[in-house]
Formats: sequence, C-alpha cells, structure tokens
Amino acid sequence: MTLLAALAVGVCCALVAARLVGLPVEFRRWPHAPRRGPSPQLWLHQAGIRVTPRQFVMGSAAVGVVAFAATYFLTGAALVAVVPACAAASIPRAYFGRRRIVRLRELQAAWPDGLRDVVASVAAGRSLSHALTTLAETGPPALRDAFGRFPLLARMLGTVPALEIVKSDLADPTSDRVIEVLILASERGGQIVKEILEDLVVATTKDLKVLDEIDTEGLEMRINARAVLVMPWFVLIALTFRGGAFRAFYASSAGLLVVLVGGALSAVGYLWISHLGRSQQERRVLGGGNAVVAR
Repeated sequence: MTLLAALAVGVCCALVAARLVGLPVEFRRWPHAPRRGPSPQLWLHQAGIRVTPRQFVMGSAAVGVVAFAATYFLTGAALVAVVPACAAASIPRAYFGRRRIVRLRELQAAWPDGLRDVVASVAAGRSLSHALTTLAETGPPALRDAFGRFPLLARMLGTVPALEIVKSDLADPTSDRVIEVLILASERGGQIVKEILEDLVVATTKDLKVLDEIDTEGLEMRINARAVLVMPWFVLIALTFRGGAFRAFYASSAGLLVVLVGGALSAVGYLWISHLGRSQQERRVLGGGNAVVAR
C-alpha cells in the first residue's frame, strides 16, 4: 500500500511539474486556441537548451521525484513532501526561463553596437553582405553567435534568404525589426537606408534603457514575494524533521487538510506572483509570431 501511495504521489508530482514548466502532458489531442507565448521548442531554443520539450518535462519531473524522496526520507510524511517536490520540479523552468531572458537581453543590447559597425562599413563603401559577414566575425559576442551561419548561407542562398533564416532562428521582436531594415537595405540600397539605421540605433538604445530601469525597480519586489512564498514550507519541513507531535499530526487526516489548503494557497500565490511579474513585450509583427512573454 505504501509503495502504491508513493507511486501515485510520484505520478502526481510529474503531472504538476509538467503544468508548472508550461508543457503539460497531453493524453489526447483536442483542438485548442492559438498559443499566446512562444512554442515550447522555440522557448527551449531561446534558452539555449538542445533538448525536446518531452525531454525537458521528463527531466523536470525527475528532479521533482528526487526532491520528494529526499523530503520524505527527512520528514517521514508523504504529504509534506509533495509541495517541496512540486517546487523543485519547477526549478529547471525558472532557471532556464531566467537564462532565456538574459540571452534575449544580451542579443537586444548588442544590436546598437552591431548596427553602428554595419553603418560604418556601409559608409566606407562596403556592400551590406560584406558588412554583415564582418559582423559575424568581429561583432559583439551575441551577434557573432546569431550570425555565425550567415556567411555560408549568404554564399549558398543569397543575402536576403540568409537574413530571413537568421530572423527565424532568433525569433525576437527587436531582431525582427532590425533585420527587416537590413533586408530593405539589401534590396534597395541608397543613402536613406543609412539614415534609417542610424535612427534605429537611437530608438533601440532608448528601449533598452527603459527595460533596464523596469527590471531594476521590480527586482527587490520579486525577491521578497518569492521568499514569503517559500519560507512557510521550510518551516514545515523543520517541524517534521524529527518524530513527535508535529510529524504525527501531518500524517493524519487533519494534517492532510492543512497541507492541501496550504498547497492550494501557495499555488494561487505562485500564479499571482508570476502574473504580476510577467513583462509583456512587443508582438512579433514582422516575424509572424505572437507576443513574446518574459517569464
């Protein structure tokens, strides 16, 4: 019976982990509404993870199962171990979500310097294709990675198709806007393109400054909110670490009710904090995608 209960809790942790990481398990395929955020595979690609969504869910679920086993070993109460297991299963999603945001911000922050290099190369009489090839070799690190395949693609397919592929790989609204201007420059050329690129440098720099100010002002609030959410469960684990009245209570039906109510309130609080801390960025109007949500 204990083994069956542990297996049931493990399955529950896996399902909850899949929901928390934003990649729920689908037992049947039903028609659904269009996705508001990036697709799971695109999200993983932007985070720099070379795995499939299914592999990511399985890895997160494994982390939750290990956390459940460790907490159960310490406390002896399966119910107490469920919530920490679910929280641990969401750690990969939180870590790589933050990593994804950092990578996108690094890419966005690299565009002003990259565009200045392109403008300088074009002003010096070089072709746009040659300027972008130079950007792939000596530009900012984030753009060197993004344009790493551009020289080969430009020789095989041409400048415009190569830029389209780079835009599809980046899947970033700021990059969409910049690359569309670069495509216009490649197709038409002229002095007006240089002026447009210079204006784009100024606009991108101002946007990045505003984003940095918003992140700085909201950082302390997010840290405090998550600390308030996590601390009660650390206290609960400490209370049930040794045998006694607390462990006996949380192994009873009354303890089950307390844990369920506390877990429900924590889940509501987590969803509320995630909703309040979510920053809505501009839509990928030029990339054909939906709004990119920073989580």
